[in-house]
Amino acid sequence: MNTMKTLVIGGTGKTGRRVAAKLKERGVPVRIGSRSSTPPFDWQNESGWSSALRDMQAVYIAYAPDIAVPGAVATLRRLVAAAKREKIQRLVLLSGRGEEEAQAAERVIQESGLEWTIVRASWFAQNFSEGFLLDLARAGEIVLPAGSVGEPFVDTDDIADVAVAALTEDRHVGQLYEVTGPRLLTFSEAVAEIARAAGRDIRYVQVPAEAFSAAMLQQGVPADVIWLLDYLFNTVLDGRNASVTDGVQRALGRAPRDFAEYARQTAATGVWSVAT
Repeated sequence: MNTMKTLVIGGTGKTGRRVAAKLKERGVPVRIGSRSSTPPFDWQNESGWSSALRDMQAVYIAYAPDIAVPGAVATLRRLVAAAKREKIQRLVLLSGRGEEEAQAAERVIQESGLEWTIVRASWFAQNFSEGFLLDLARAGEIVLPAGSVGEPFVDTDDIADVAVAALTEDRHVGQLYEVTGPRLLTFSEAVAEIARAAGRDIRYVQVPAEAFSAAMLQQGVPADVIWLLDYLFNTVLDGRNASVTDGVQRALGRAPRDFAEYARQTAATGVWSVAT
């Protein structure tokens, strides 16, 4: 196992904090890349990138707010150039399924001349418990414009395990792992599993995309976030990703975690208790 000093960009996010924790458990020296860390890493402040990259050997890249947003590819090219100046050896990129901009970003990493691995992930299960859907779940009604298309929700711990393997084992260099959960669920079915696990009534309500965007705008959600949500629900969830893959099995030699297991273990923490 390699113990290359690793910068985890997005080290306080859903996947990044798990990657950082798992690397530390293996004795790998880790530097957190976030705006609040020292030295800080901010996607909007390129002048600080070199300090964050300096003396590191590997980098986990989780782009914020999402690798599909306009401008991400150009920003990633500049990051690769900075990484090469700082003698980085290995890059592991978190990417997204069915996203044209994401696949363009993948090519930047693949053509970097550095060791690389791509982890192309489906919709995170933890979006229901650690993201913007949590408050809706606590309130008992998740309102979204997602229809009857199935999504193979992936557990972020599986994503982190694949990323950590790629950062610490040479056999993953040059691999693209498309990681999903083991089965398809519609959003309605996923919410029903959460409700069963939580032992309370949590309903899924589908609304038109226009009504969803208008409600977000009324609630003061920034325009760029509304654009991203609209893109995710109306493009990525159009059926193009309604299939499961063997990425977790190929990378780790085990099956991916099922959504029902995620729901049971998360419900046990009380995170979906009734909002007070």
